[in-house]
Amino acid sequence: MEKRCCNGLLLAALLMTLAACGEAPPQALGTLEYDRITLPSPAAERITAILVREGEQVRAGTLLMTLERTRTEAQWRAAEAEVARSRQALLEMQHGARREQIDQARANLAAARAREADARAYLTRIEPLLPRKLVSATEQDRARAAADSARAQTRAAEAALSEMENGVRFEQIAQGEAVLRAAEAQAAAQQSLLEKLTLVAPRDGRIDSLPYKLGDQAPVGALLVVMLVGEAPYARIYVPEPLRAYVQVGDKVRVYVEGHVESRDTAYPGTVRMIRSEPVFTPYYALTGEDAARLSYLAEIQLDDTAQTLPAGLPVRGEFGPAP
Repeated sequence: MEKRCCNGLLLAALLMTLAACGEAPPQALGTLEYDRITLPSPAAERITAILVREGEQVRAGTLLMTLERTRTEAQWRAAEAEVARSRQALLEMQHGARREQIDQARANLAAARAREADARAYLTRIEPLLPRKLVSATEQDRARAAADSARAQTRAAEAALSEMENGVRFEQIAQGEAVLRAAEAQAAAQQSLLEKLTLVAPRDGRIDSLPYKLGDQAPVGALLVVMLVGEAPYARIYVPEPLRAYVQVGDKVRVYVEGHVESRDTAYPGTVRMIRSEPVFTPYYALTGEDAARLSYLAEIQLDDTAQTLPAGLPVRGEFGPAP
């Protein structure tokens, strides 16, 4: 608070000194601007309709432009089908095997046990015949291998039946749930992209620029619509270095519009809403006197509703201190 008062006293002292010398009050030059909103192209699709004109005033929610929907809509439908497939696969895992599948596994186990019993019986019959040389050793080996194979098949059938009766593991269900969530996220992304192909005004404002024409296919990220928004414009000015120490956010400024005949002698009240702390070289259109060799600080002066009809881009002059 004390710093603000000191700055005000210093600025007042500076103004009194300039008035005594017959000089103009401290001033800075710049241009009149509006806050801008840009609507980029969400996809590389052809423009099918442009429903507004440049310079037209629109309300929030107004339909501005539409893009071709065929490809994106097909991708969205494919994503929705994948969601349905993943959901049914998860339900199948949660419900487990059907009774018919369990009955089939039990039948396979019974058949495997029967084959094992037959192989064991054959091996038992030929083993006493080997000492009498009624069968060869090769035949005995073959019978023993067949019995071992039949036993292994029985164990596999027992394991298959046990797996069906115990149901799906918890980890598999968790994987199925994760697959379903991923499919739902992909479908939501495609639906969001599909909705973005219909461009609407996010705020009340004026259409400033429509860079592309009907039938154009803009690349992803290209600006399709540029809007000027806000109740009133603001002045973007460059404060000279000697004046920077006396200008703070919230200070009152008188703004004169140089490029507008009807408003040239009208002082629009404004308030400093932002001033940069990093200096820049004064641009050519903001040079006054010896400022060409000096640094300046970019500032924004918010104007009130009395300036809401002024167009953007006009040169302005900001004067600091009390009104003369």
